[in-house]
Amino acid sequence: MDKALEQLFVEVYTKFKLQFYSRIFNRFETREASLTAVETFCIEVIHALGTPTISEFANFVDISLANATYKVQSLEKKGYLTKERSKKDRREYRLVVTERFFEYLSFNINYVDTVIQRIEGHFSAEDVNTLKRMLNEISTELMSEVPHYDRA
Repeated sequence: MDKALEQLFVEVYTKFKLQFYSRIFNRFETREASLTAVETFCIEVIHALGTPTISEFANFVDISLANATYKVQSLEKKGYLTKERSKKDRREYRLVVTERFFEYLSFNINYVDTVIQRIEGHFSAEDVNTLKRMLNEISTELMSEVPHYDRA
């Protein structure tokens, strides 16, 4: 394995995380934050899974159904998600993130957009297309054990 590639990949990933955490902690300081660290991870997982059921969420993060239910109720109470009755099976509910979550998510997305603009301004169109192709293949083929995430 190419250690330099691994180190660069981890460095870029870590910089995205640090920028995001910095913005989150800034919200804590201004008293605007309402999510605990665990709730933050939970709502991000729920969003990334699409509209999972509580069971699907619990299975993915490997916690008990009771623990998942408690976390979902807390997120629902704080206005970050709602439970909508499934159209396929009226007995189950799908977890749907709310606009409040998307306001929170904008911290991370805004920085991603900034970096993308810098990439497009710095590299040739051919290099940008190569990067897009590589990232798509990494996401769809090399990380198949992780559910598909659609930002749109």
